[in-house]
Order: sequence, then C-alpha cells, then structure tokens
Amino acid sequence: MKKSYSVSNWLYFIIPSILGAFLFMTPLKTEEGWKVPIAMLASWLDGIVVDLIEPFALLIFAVAAIGSLFKLFTPEPAQRTFSDQLFRVHWFWIITRVLAFVFAAMVYFGFGPEMITSGDTGALLFAGGGGLVTFLFVIFLFAGIVLPLLTDFGLLEFFGSMMVKIVRPLFKIPGRASIDALASWVGDGTIGVLLTNKQYEEGNYTKREAAIIATTFSVVSITFSIVILEEVGLSQYFPQYYGTIVLCGIVLALLMPRLYPLRGKEDTYINGQPADKKREDLPKGHTVLSYGLENALTKAQANRNLGKLVVNGFKNVLDMWIAVAPVVMAFGTIALILATYTPIFKILGTPFEYYLAFLNIPEAAAAGQTMVVGFADMLLPAILSAGIESEMTRFVIATVSVTQLIYMSEIGGLILGTKLPINFKDLVVIFLLRTIISLPIIAGIAHLIF
Repeated sequence: MKKSYSVSNWLYFIIPSILGAFLFMTPLKTEEGWKVPIAMLASWLDGIVVDLIEPFALLIFAVAAIGSLFKLFTPEPAQRTFSDQLFRVHWFWIITRVLAFVFAAMVYFGFGPEMITSGDTGALLFAGGGGLVTFLFVIFLFAGIVLPLLTDFGLLEFFGSMMVKIVRPLFKIPGRASIDALASWVGDGTIGVLLTNKQYEEGNYTKREAAIIATTFSVVSITFSIVILEEVGLSQYFPQYYGTIVLCGIVLALLMPRLYPLRGKEDTYINGQPADKKREDLPKGHTVLSYGLENALTKAQANRNLGKLVVNGFKNVLDMWIAVAPVVMAFGTIALILATYTPIFKILGTPFEYYLAFLNIPEAAAAGQTMVVGFADMLLPAILSAGIESEMTRFVIATVSVTQLIYMSEIGGLILGTKLPINFKDLVVIFLLRTIISLPIIAGIAHLIF
C-alpha cells in the first residue's frame, strides 16, 4: 500500500537533494577551469585561512598522536565513547599518527632531513596554500557538514531504485551507488571516497560493494586532469585525452569487480550480516519511480532533526581530521621519499619498458618508470615525462596516470585512513591491474591520434 506524505516532507526531500546535487555534482566554469561548487568553496576558504591552516593542521596531528598514545594506557570502557572511536586504534595507526605529526613538524619548523622536508616530499603535501594535506582539512570541513545533503534526505534512495537494474549487473554495485559514482567522477575522488565510507559505515554497502566503488569510481577531478595534460604540453588534445579516460574508466569498471582482489571481498555488511539483495527488489504495485519516491520520502522524514544532523556532521569532520588526514600525511610522505630519493620505482618500472615496446610506444625505456611512479603521486609521471620528445608517449603517460586512480599521496592514503575493507596489498594489486588493462586501450587510441 502506497503511503501519503505531507508537503513539508516533500520539501525536506527536494530542497536538500537539489542543493546537494548542485554543490557536489554540478561543474561550473571558473578562471582555473571547470570545478564543482564544493571545491570552489573549499578553495575560497583555503585562501582565507592560508596563514592559519598549517599550525592548525599541526595541532590536530599532535592531538591525534598524543590522544592515541594516551588511550594505550587507559582501560577500554564497556561502552565506547566518541573519544574512544577517535583515539583507541590499532598500534599500527598509532605509529602512523606519530609519524604524521613528526613529518608535519619537520616541514613546519624547517628541521630534519631534506628528504622529508623538501618541496618534492613533505612540503608538497603539507605546505599551506597548495599542499594537499592542508587543503584536505578544508575540504573535510565542508564534506563532513554538507555531505548529509546527498546522503540523508533521500537522493540516494530515489536514484538507487531506478538505477539498480543497470549498475547491479554491469558493475556489481547497488543502485544507490550511481550518485556516489557520479559525485566521484564529476566532482572529486576524495569526495567519492568519503561518501563511500559513510555509506559503508551506515550499512548501505557490503564490503565488496564499498571496495568496488572506492577503487573504481573515485577518479581525479576534470580540473586536475587538465593540469596533468598541460604539464605534458598537450592541452590541445583534451577531447581525445578525456574521451580515452572515460572509455578506459568504463572498461575497468566492468572488469575490476570480476577480478582479484575485489571479487574475493566478503559480500557482508560492516556488522557481519550477509548481503540483502532483496532490499532492492521492486514491491508489488510499485513502479521504479513510485518506489524510489517512497524510499526517498521515508528517508527524508527520518531526518527532520536538523540539530542532530549538524552535531553528527561536526563529529564526521573530527573523525576525518583525526583519523584520515594523518594517514595521508604519513603514507604520502613515505611514498614521495621513495619516488624521489630511491631507484625503487625505476626498478619496478623495468617490466613496463618491455610492455610499452611491445605496444610500439616510442621511448619506452624512459616511459617505463612513469608507469609505476604514479602510485606515489598522480602528478609525478607527468613531471618525469619532461625529457620525452614523443607526443604519443607523453599522451600515453598522461592518460595512464589518471586511469590508474590509486595514488598514495591522496586516494590511496585516504582509503587506508577510512574503515573501508581495503588494505595496502589490495591497493598495489588494483593499481597494477588497472595499469596493465588500460595500457593497450590507451596505446591503441594514441596510435590512431598520432
């Protein structure tokens, strides 16, 4: 039997959902290129607090490290408090938080080894007014407070009911993930990871579904894709370049859920309960539209307490500041040190020299290491391609660096800092598989263009 809803209930669904879609998924033309409003707001605030963000971030890292060490020496209560949720973590994450604080302090106060504090490593991540970690503090603030507009007022439920028959058989994910994937693709990969993690923690995605969404659809923003293309000096090829990225993204989204390690992830929710695929079945007497609307309005009705949503939003912000940001700082710095000061990525890239030569890509020896160094940071392959003369090779490097998706200075570190069921080994395997699968597609298109 279909339910009836009040006008105010409809407004609680429509207004926040439209506002959320606008903020997170509507690209607008700016002087710096296309950006979604949430990224524009974050950049605006970042510019205002540029002189304060570094000491603030350092303070948060200190609180994260000291709070976690303190919890080691206090007994765990029968009922976990919010502070326990923030600070009572595994010893591995305690070490990570301590390292993040030490690295950030070295950059901020200008002491310690250059390999940690240089503009190619720690300072690249931590410097205010452009550093990734300091910018993440701002984007986390907006994401934590504003993300409920997408998740808590029925938008996911509305589209989920209509998209399930498309995305479930193709990508092995629930219909509601279509909005998640779109927010990642059109907006920014970091927003996508945060949205996926929130949905996973709330029991809307199984472990397998969450892992698929976070490592398949959390693509870098269009704006940053343009930055990479400009870095390799091929901005005139943007339509071909981004068209290739979209094609590879679709192919990889079809294949990766069916391959190790994503295929082997448990199809259970965070609480251990088995997947309930019937929750997406269409009840008798409903169309996909009417069922989507009923689910959306029910969700909106359950979240009319705006005060509680604001409090939960600020808790989400603290959770991201304390738990996620230190991981990005620690893992990102270590990865960049390995990429900048050791030959490890050059050695690991040797097999790709032969792969690129087999695909008839010019200057394969020089391009080989760029195929692996992207695991540390997405911009590094484009930077290392500076001495390569072949436009075809630079096109391949720029495109692969985006389709690889997993890079430790942002998406990879962010995933490890959340509760998503993905470990470091998974990230390495996914990175390599995405590279191996996408290379023939990109190489084939490059041969057609050049």
